[in-house]
Amino acid sequence: MRLVFATRNAGKVRELEALATGLEVVSLDVFPELPEVEETEDTLEGNARLKAVAVARGTGQWSLADDSGLFVDALGGAPGVRSARYAPGNDAARVRKLLEALREVPAGRRGAEFRCVLALASPDGKVVLESGECRGEVLTEPRGTGGFGYDPVLLVPEMGRTMAELSLEEKGRISHRARAFARMRPRLQALSAGRIP
Repeated sequence: MRLVFATRNAGKVRELEALATGLEVVSLDVFPELPEVEETEDTLEGNARLKAVAVARGTGQWSLADDSGLFVDALGGAPGVRSARYAPGNDAARVRKLLEALREVPAGRRGAEFRCVLALASPDGKVVLESGECRGEVLTEPRGTGGFGYDPVLLVPEMGRTMAELSLEEKGRISHRARAFARMRPRLQALSAGRIP
């Protein structure tokens, strides 16, 4: 079964391909005529739904969209739903701004949680949502070269490493996106078997 993953983010596509065995995953790069869907909602759920529905309708195919963010306890949940827009520029610029905001916060009080919401949408607008979380602590400087986004600064205590230091296989077991996908998997299996999830 073909599933359109509503993103042009190569890192997210690699992660989903590793998780979605048995499905043909294509990104929005296959549909260059489709415009970017602006994330105008105030919640991860709202943005995931918005993207999934727009892409499913635009392609006439089932679509899976995600919205995710890093919610830092000491910052009242920021950057949260605005994680990708927390600072202008690239991932490194956003990480720098985050570390600056936490400069006076001591170790042990830098708890944070990656959250992901997945939305599966049919071309007629039916939507199913699932979510996943992964707790950790924000370090004072980046570590690791894998992953993307805030991965280099989120230490996962049970692994003793940052998300950027984990292999794709390890990340595929414990990440917020992996946990959301595990909850979505039965619906995707139903879909690939020709049943409506």
